[in-house]
Amino acid sequence: MASLLQLERVLYLVRGEKAIRAPLSQLYFCRYCSELRSLECVSHEVDSHYCPSCLENMPSAEAKLKKNRCANCFDCPCCMHTLSTRATSIPTQLPDDPAKTTMKKAYYLACGFCRWTSRDVGMADKSVASGGWQEPENPYTQRINKLLEYNQQLAQKEKLERDRKKLVRRRNYMPLAFSDKYGRGTRLQRQRPGTPITALSGLTLKEGEDQKEIKIEPAQASEEMEPLPEDYYTRFINLTEVTTLDQRLLQPDFQPICASQLHPRHKHLLIKRSLRCRKCEHNLSKPEFNPTSIKFKIQLVALSYIPEVRIMSIPNLRHMKESQVLLTLTNPVENITHVTLIPCEEGDPNDLNSTAKVIVPSKELVLAGKDAAAEYDELAEPQDFQDDPDVIAFRKANKVGVFIKVTPLQEAGEVTVSFKLKHDFRNLAAPMRSVEDSESSSEAVWLTHHVELSLGP
Repeated sequence: MASLLQLERVLYLVRGEKAIRAPLSQLYFCRYCSELRSLECVSHEVDSHYCPSCLENMPSAEAKLKKNRCANCFDCPCCMHTLSTRATSIPTQLPDDPAKTTMKKAYYLACGFCRWTSRDVGMADKSVASGGWQEPENPYTQRINKLLEYNQQLAQKEKLERDRKKLVRRRNYMPLAFSDKYGRGTRLQRQRPGTPITALSGLTLKEGEDQKEIKIEPAQASEEMEPLPEDYYTRFINLTEVTTLDQRLLQPDFQPICASQLHPRHKHLLIKRSLRCRKCEHNLSKPEFNPTSIKFKIQLVALSYIPEVRIMSIPNLRHMKESQVLLTLTNPVENITHVTLIPCEEGDPNDLNSTAKVIVPSKELVLAGKDAAAEYDELAEPQDFQDDPDVIAFRKANKVGVFIKVTPLQEAGEVTVSFKLKHDFRNLAAPMRSVEDSESSSEAVWLTHHVELSLGP
């Protein structure tokens, strides 16, 4: 197929907060709103944090205390691959008899990709395999912590000031006589849940706690600068001993200049996230909590509900000459789906990228339901749909080949065509209802999607 591994050649339009065109495999389908959703128009919620190396999961509060890093796994400072613990034997003197030596196990960190080891930077070996590795201390730790506390206090003050201004505007909007008549005067002074009790006065930041105001002294600029060495411009530079810009930015608290100053960094934690529709607030994707599980509790990908359009064969396209393009339509659901291809009208606001005229079949296309057992059965009996050979090229299980006619309107450039895909959808996965409501819940809903095809030059 021409687009088997080129998913960006068939795009579906998502009408969310902003118009987004994306492949069907990157979209979700909300079966409650019956609309397509992209990653830009859903709410992202963090379910759990976990380490991609040791698969240890932890709650968000613990991950925040650990600065979103794993305590036991490290990344190589040179190539950022995961470091492994290696064991070796080193001779040590006996405490009773210094003249005699014995072999003792020692552990160090090593990278299996670039062969970097913790011994290259002078890190001492450990007698145990896990934990207790030497870490460099940042001389500016106290200054950084003080700046963080100052910014947190400043953000809290600004939040209290915004809440106070909102309450003042609300007071001025409501007439005094109306508030006194219905007893709304005291009710207005109540605050929203979660805000401090002293939010109206703005005198203190925390109730019952005298928090001292943190003052930051600005850094003073120095006019004196250290002179450069005499051989700064003439000495030979060994590139293997100098760190790259990426290696320095990966350690922003130290920014090592020499390779001998590189130290292993704790591995970043990854997250498992849930996706929620912003319109109806239903979950579109929810993974299992266990990081070792690859299953999903809820996974409403669009490929499981919307007919998929793919490009199977493209002839040589020429200017102002009609060519026949073969597309395939795949039905992802188990029931029969009726599909109609509709050309875009003139002046369609969604038809912005078309560079060719397209003629689609006017007849309704019937797609057989998906049967997992007979999907790869070559000897399965074909169903009799009485297809028109001028429209339908072939039919196999839940897939059908359709001819469309394309006439390029430009002499050069990419050929792009657009059309509407209209199909019926039955929400068979709706919540459990009574027998009387079962027929009404499975009524067909007609959905229309804007599809763009990139047919090449």
